[in-house]
Amino acid sequence: MLKESHIRGTLTTESWRGRTLLIYLPPSYAKGVSRYPVVYVQDGGYLFDPFQSDALVQLELMFAHGELPELLFVGIETKNRLDEYTPWHAKALSERFADFGGKGSHYLAFLAEDLKPYIDASYQTDGCQRQTGLVGASLGGLISMYAAYLYPHVFGKIGCLSGSFWYEGFLHFMESHIVASDLKIYMDVGSIEGIEKQNVQREMVSRTKAAYAILMNQQLSNKRLKFVIEEGAPHARPFFIKRFPSAVKWLYSNTEGEQ
Repeated sequence: MLKESHIRGTLTTESWRGRTLLIYLPPSYAKGVSRYPVVYVQDGGYLFDPFQSDALVQLELMFAHGELPELLFVGIETKNRLDEYTPWHAKALSERFADFGGKGSHYLAFLAEDLKPYIDASYQTDGCQRQTGLVGASLGGLISMYAAYLYPHVFGKIGCLSGSFWYEGFLHFMESHIVASDLKIYMDVGSIEGIEKQNVQREMVSRTKAAYAILMNQQLSNKRLKFVIEEGAPHARPFFIKRFPSAVKWLYSNTEGEQ
């Protein structure tokens, strides 16, 4: 199904294996002369969906100005984010919610072993690791960072916007595992995230800083790791959307010169 929009590229939706995929094809795609890097985006792709975000308008300006190579985006619907976006089982933070299901490894296997091969076979993609990104926000950021450890040979660029590093045991996991040195990882957080919480989410900023410190201590260079704190920003979708284009720009800048 095609969607009408004010963007120059093409936006389509399709149903695949019981999930809705939101797929963006860049302006030159119809010419059929190039293969494009692919950015897989959690939570159905709301970060770039023109009906929820102006990110594609900004990104297309970057394409037009030569600041960024044209990219193909794939938004992936989640069936249950409390299950699919968590690496292992953990108790709920509130009685209002179910426990975290911890099915993240199964979900990431689906992305790496099923969805990506399908997209590569169906579209004009450059499917190599260094041209393949995985981006998400909040729990979507957490599971994207988990992919950096489980599938570094598949996803070469990781975008973790306001990732849920408060998740039980995740910082310890990062401390006890070494991330691949050839990844590019973007992280960010708002300076006032979690201040209204009375649970572990109150430590959102400090734990994100701790995650960044762990990666820095593993000697990732500034060319491979970027951390942004947005002053005055809470934990909310409009702020994730606002930071998405610059995150993608950093992840895909100077790609040709990478080894």
